[in-house]
Amino acid sequence: LCLQVPELAKATVRIRQPERVREIILALREQGVAKLQVISDFDMTLSRFGCNGRRCPTSHNILDTSRVISEDGKKKLKDLLHYYYPIEIDPNRTLEEKRPLMVEWWTKAHELLVQQKIHKSDIAQIVRESEAMLRDGFKEFFDQLHKNNVPLFIFSAGVGDILEEIIRQANVFYSNVNVVSNYMGFSDDGVLTHFKGPLIHTYNKNNTVLQGTGYFQQLSTRTSIILLGDSMGDLTMADGVPRVENILKIGFLNDKVEERRRKYLDSYDIVLESDETLEVVNGILRYILAE
Repeated sequence: LCLQVPELAKATVRIRQPERVREIILALREQGVAKLQVISDFDMTLSRFGCNGRRCPTSHNILDTSRVISEDGKKKLKDLLHYYYPIEIDPNRTLEEKRPLMVEWWTKAHELLVQQKIHKSDIAQIVRESEAMLRDGFKEFFDQLHKNNVPLFIFSAGVGDILEEIIRQANVFYSNVNVVSNYMGFSDDGVLTHFKGPLIHTYNKNNTVLQGTGYFQQLSTRTSIILLGDSMGDLTMADGVPRVENILKIGFLNDKVEERRRKYLDSYDIVLESDETLEVVNGILRYILAE
């Protein structure tokens, strides 16, 4: 397979069942571009996890640490992160245990943000001043999909307004990109008053929050899927697809690599360990989309 996709020989790549992965990639190529769609998480999947030894911000972090948040607000949001993030990534807790706690975290964080009276007009500047970074190779990734009319569905538990602005400022917000996320609701004079429902957190990225969008129904002929995620919760993102013929699940293992490796290898077809690029994904796409 490395002959067709040389990027799979990278040191960051781990595959538990190489033969199975080979079959899926060949099937995706055989089915052709007209049947392909890409479903991806955003934070720490399309965006970078770290840079120069520092953590990169998620779309929530960008807001939490920006100049529009009071010092008291920043402290409270940070306290929430320190309490709930270890729960989110704890390999020893079940999803059943985690779900209500994630709802609690997101709800509290959103309530704190609403108290800050954030202005819609500040968002572009907040993103510009942030350290948000898309993964290396993002331009080729978005360009390839756009050029080949492959739908890209971004399913994010982050803040939709922020992540759309990141993509816009990177000049890759093309017509084939569709986002489902947590969007802010503003008053007539552009002040944040609430977050629109349904609430999307790390562990409910599935049909329950997609009802009424009908997105996957419109794409019912797109039965070949490449799924990109960085958490166990991202594995259900394709649940709304009416008919899946082939699915390749690629997981970015960014944090606590040793203790989470087994779980990721059991769940994702390809695991990319501490890899801040989209090189492997782009290599696979090049091979599938080649004439």
